[in-house]
Amino acid sequence: MRAAPRVDAVLVQAVIAGALSFAHLHDLAAAAGQDGWKAWAYPISVDLLLVAAWRRLRLLRPSGQPVRAAWFWFAVALAASLGANVATAGLLDLGDVPAWLRILVAGWPALAFLGGTLLVHLPAQAEAPQESAAAGPAETAMPEPRPAAEPKTEPSPEPQSEVADAPEPVRELPASAPSPVPVPAALVDHARKVADDHHARTGAPIDTDTLRARLGVPAHLADAIAAQLA
Repeated sequence: MRAAPRVDAVLVQAVIAGALSFAHLHDLAAAAGQDGWKAWAYPISVDLLLVAAWRRLRLLRPSGQPVRAAWFWFAVALAASLGANVATAGLLDLGDVPAWLRILVAGWPALAFLGGTLLVHLPAQAEAPQESAAAGPAETAMPEPRPAAEPKTEPSPEPQSEVADAPEPVRELPASAPSPVPVPAALVDHARKVADDHHARTGAPIDTDTLRARLGVPAHLADAIAAQLA
């Protein structure tokens, strides 16, 4: 025998609370001048905005996206529902509804439409990565067995001669003298004038570093010029 279905207490509580809230919103809309089918549409609009905002929160939160807009419209719908429940608890004369409340009730459709539109256009949750086009996992091709390599027979080493050839002595090449650096004659004349001027001012012959600094030439060229001035 099948077990009797168990009644979910949470579901029953939700149905009762939803019915009472629906009735309070209907009564408030009717008292504010929204008669006929319009009074029945108000509680549907409020509850749908509340559910839509909560559903959008559930979608955005796991993906780490901003949820301020969803929280805002959830608070707006909750305030409308809670306000209607409190207003119909005897604190408000439904026979003489104030003008500001009539304005709020009359302006609710536009506000709810704006909220629903913005909730629809909020970025949705990041989609799960697409599955591969293949229906099943790709089978890994097994490598074909390679034929066993035949053992290579190494040739027997030849008998070495008992007396190894003596290595030939390495012949050292004579060090070649460095080739002289060609120095233009005009540069030598200019360097001689610089050297004479330095000797006239200091009373000492000019050294190579000073000559190189005065002429602005490389070190090897300054050495060649100094050799010609000596």
